[in-house]
Amino acid sequence: MQKSPSRLRFRSLRNPEFTKRQKTSSQKRMEPPAFNSQDQIPNIRSRLFIVWGILITAGMGLAINLYQLQIVRGSKLTQQARSQQMVNLRPYTPRRLVVDRINNVLAVDRPVYTLFAHPKLFDKSNQQMAEQLAPLLDKNATELVKTFQSQKSGITLATAVPEAIADRITGLRLNGLELIQKYSRFYPAEDLAADVVGYVNVDRRGQAGVEYSQEKLLERSVQTVRLSRAGNGALMPAHAPDGFLHFDDMQLQLTIDSRLQRAARTALKQQMEKFRAKRGAVIVMDALDGSLLALVSQPTYNPNEYSKSDISLFKNWTVADLYEPGSTFKPVNVAIALENGVIKPDDMFNDSGAIQVANYTIRNAQHNSYGRINIAQILQNSSNIGMVQIIQKLRPSVYYNWLERLGLGQTVDTDLPFEVRGRLKSQEEFIASPIEPATTSFGQGFSLTPLQLVQMHGALANGGKLVTPHVVRGLIDSKGQMHYSPDRPKPRQIFSATTTQKVVEMMETVVTEGTGKVSQIPGYRIAGKTGTAQKASPNGGYIPGARITSFVAILPVESPRYVVFALVDEPKGENAYGSTVAAPIVKSVMETLIPLEQLAPSQPVN
Repeated sequence: MQKSPSRLRFRSLRNPEFTKRQKTSSQKRMEPPAFNSQDQIPNIRSRLFIVWGILITAGMGLAINLYQLQIVRGSKLTQQARSQQMVNLRPYTPRRLVVDRINNVLAVDRPVYTLFAHPKLFDKSNQQMAEQLAPLLDKNATELVKTFQSQKSGITLATAVPEAIADRITGLRLNGLELIQKYSRFYPAEDLAADVVGYVNVDRRGQAGVEYSQEKLLERSVQTVRLSRAGNGALMPAHAPDGFLHFDDMQLQLTIDSRLQRAARTALKQQMEKFRAKRGAVIVMDALDGSLLALVSQPTYNPNEYSKSDISLFKNWTVADLYEPGSTFKPVNVAIALENGVIKPDDMFNDSGAIQVANYTIRNAQHNSYGRINIAQILQNSSNIGMVQIIQKLRPSVYYNWLERLGLGQTVDTDLPFEVRGRLKSQEEFIASPIEPATTSFGQGFSLTPLQLVQMHGALANGGKLVTPHVVRGLIDSKGQMHYSPDRPKPRQIFSATTTQKVVEMMETVVTEGTGKVSQIPGYRIAGKTGTAQKASPNGGYIPGARITSFVAILPVESPRYVVFALVDEPKGENAYGSTVAAPIVKSVMETLIPLEQLAPSQPVN
């Protein structure tokens, strides 16, 4: 039997258990849960302890890390930071100028430019650009157009554009061109003094001449400085030390006189062309101190274009090559004999035209004889027979010791580079064979440099002292004040003044009466000696038909001071002798030397 809904509703209201459950369920749905503070406090405290623990741990880690950075690694990190913030900079400083004795500039650093083209940036046609640049660069416009078409950027048009030309290129205001400045060594006199000055390479290092031997004097002493650098890498000049870009005004002064150098080179070239010679040299020395007023070697080169020259020309052969001096050594041998007292100035000798020494027969150059002649006449006629007889009066051991005292077999110790040592046979070989002293008496059988022969004749000119030939005077400032002069060996007294004056007077007769007549200059007393020697072969013996002609002069005779020497290697022709080839060169040089040094005439000039 079904129950009515109303009845069921009535019964549920009357059932207390049901009502209670229903009420409780309703309260759970409708009332918020009650908060129990005592249960939540332990949870908050644990969370706080965890947070504080993390913070303390992090703080301790930070403190430890700071200690490591500030204390343990502090100095190292400071140094590392400074190395990142600082930069080592060695400012560019030009090499010192090289000037001659009258302050003519022989070598100087000058700014030059490398010109780059970037055709992709041109705002004019290639043809228009080429037409404007061609006259300035001394190039063909058509070729420049082809160059512009070869690539779009980074084309090198010229590597040594002078500053004046660079300014004109800048003035054109052409887009697509770039000029990069650099410094280049420039030699205004070109080949005039290349034998002495030398040159520097692309790395600015001296390769020849005083540019090489005096590198330390030519490079200014500039210290490396440390400058601060900003974050973008720019240098901060506020931290630069005061005056770090300033440098001294010192310049290297030489003893060379450009006027005399030019006269010597001109005279030498003329004679070499006339006799089709292989090479030649001229040396002028002040015998009082060894200053070289002129030193010329021909052929030579232009140091501004050294890359186009033969590398053999970079060594000055007056100090780098040896030769047998021949008859120009005879006056030195006469001085040795006079100093040892084995001969007197008025002694007579018999020149029969030939003399037998051991298994050898020695003859005069022209195969002639001069009969009874004195010592002056031996020099006048360049008698080999007379010289052999003079030296035979000396014991070979004594003679050899004198040759060593003169420096044979040694170097001159000049300030020019690449100097070679002379050659002299060992004492045992020299003494054992009579032919050795005999050939040495007329300048053969040994070898020396042309500069060493000039040094020995300098001892005849200055009263018997062996001085050191040199081309460097010292460092001077822009006002001409000397600040540094190189230390040189003290002159060594070899001969007495009496001996040397007698020899010089004998040499004067060579000019007045003998083979050196062509070197006479009216009003001046000049001493001289010619030389025409066979040319030694590197393989031993002598080269057939080859000869070396030379002439050495000392002036003025009444007060000797200057030595003028000319040497011509392998002149061609039947009339090629020291008197015809070399003596005219010396005369021409002396005619320039006399007014430059203001030498008064020795006697009235007709």
